[in-house]
Amino acid sequence: MVSTDRFCVADGLDLAVETRNAGGAPTLLFAHGFGQTRGAWNGAAGALAARGYRCVSFDSRGHGESDRVADGDYHMDQFAGDLRALALAQPEPPVLIGASMGGLLGLLLAGEAAPAPFRALVLVDITPRWETAGVERILAFMQAHPDGFADYAEAAEQVAAYLSQRHGRKSEEQLRPLLRQGADGRLRWHWDPALLAGVVSESERHQPRLLAAAGRVDVPVLLLSGARSDVVSRDTVAEFLKLVPHARHVEVAGATHMLAGDANDAFTREIAAFIQDVFPDGPVRRPVIPQEVH
Repeated sequence: MVSTDRFCVADGLDLAVETRNAGGAPTLLFAHGFGQTRGAWNGAAGALAARGYRCVSFDSRGHGESDRVADGDYHMDQFAGDLRALALAQPEPPVLIGASMGGLLGLLLAGEAAPAPFRALVLVDITPRWETAGVERILAFMQAHPDGFADYAEAAEQVAAYLSQRHGRKSEEQLRPLLRQGADGRLRWHWDPALLAGVVSESERHQPRLLAAAGRVDVPVLLLSGARSDVVSRDTVAEFLKLVPHARHVEVAGATHMLAGDANDAFTREIAAFIQDVFPDGPVRRPVIPQEVH
């Protein structure tokens, strides 16, 4: 069973949140990458929910069905605050599964918050230092069609060219949650264009902070990387493993930066094995703190 709700964060914005297998445990909290939506996790969250896990995914602010910042002023700490609030709202500290931007936010919180809001961290093809060429390729795609598309067929053609490692094209049904029709009748991507000027412009500036946070992470960590990724490399992985020596690393054959979509079966299998290994006794409930009566 899948339920969709709205979750209000500190500055009053509402995030679209989806929960699968509400009675399952432990809780897995999925944080998508820049320019994606919670739909990026449909395959993984569905498969892991079927294994008995409670799976929670959401659209980050400015993405998908979540609210946009009215003045278009987006910052990394806003996204981190949203993720922390969602983690603390779960019945037990969740295992965070974060791809790209979502992974960086999880790494930041796991290294800076005390105690960490997660009981474990799965980083999906991201390290505190990344390969610039790969990120530039992603941003070039996001910036390539400011006037949108005439129809779903045109959008599908562009997505197929971008995801050339996959066979076939996305259907209109698959694309519909990712596009919005404007007053001019043209279809544009779901994300707020202001994101490109906000978060992206400050991302490089945060690398020293992310590297420092990585060195303080003390929860179990699994790094999954795509063997064909142009965002994560052997050098960035080696640097990360020196900073977080207790982390595990698995390279997924044939996968690019879009790891979950490229190799969902291998992806979910590695996550399930990691969770079962490091938490054989199941979930850890948050302690109930008695409230004072006034």
